Amino acid sequence: MMQLGESFVGDGQNAAHLNTVVGEREGPVGTAWATALATPREGHSAFVVVAQPNVPVKPFTLFVNKATISSERHGTLTWGAGQIGVAAGVLHAVREGVFQGLDLEALVILAAVWIDPLADDEEEVYENNRISMLNALRNGSVNAPSVDAIHEASSNLGNGFYVPTQAKESRS
Repeated sequence: MMQLGESFVGDGQNAAHLNTVVGEREGPVGTAWATALATPREGHSAFVVVAQPNVPVKPFTLFVNKATISSERHGTLTWGAGQIGVAAGVLHAVREGVFQGLDLEALVILAAVWIDPLADDEEEVYENNRISMLNALRNGSVNAPSVDAIHEASSNLGNGFYVPTQAKESRS
């Protein structure tokens, strides 16, 4: 079993973009989880998501930063507000029943998280990451997006960083 999720919430430098992989601890996702934890790279040290010190969330979740930690402030926002936002999103998903029928002890989550090096608002970083994590887990649990949604999006490409000229003209 493997569930893939994605979510982008917010705009500007405090936006959150998450990709999630949920799977069994005793399978390929568990192997990837352990490998990511055991092989840090400069500026990218994966860490276990906690609700508070010494209380990891379950399913065990690994936070993998997609943006290189570029300053003390960026690190504080990543390890602080961003990480707690991810924890809150996982806990919300558990309470909501996103993992209903699955053994939380047997699952692990990989969360690849983008926090902009220019982020500057802890509350916004927290809230955007909370909602984005919850949405990514919801999306993964139902295999979203549908093929129809992908086909619909293909005629209106763009994201918060770039919209092709052709798409801009069709939106006018």
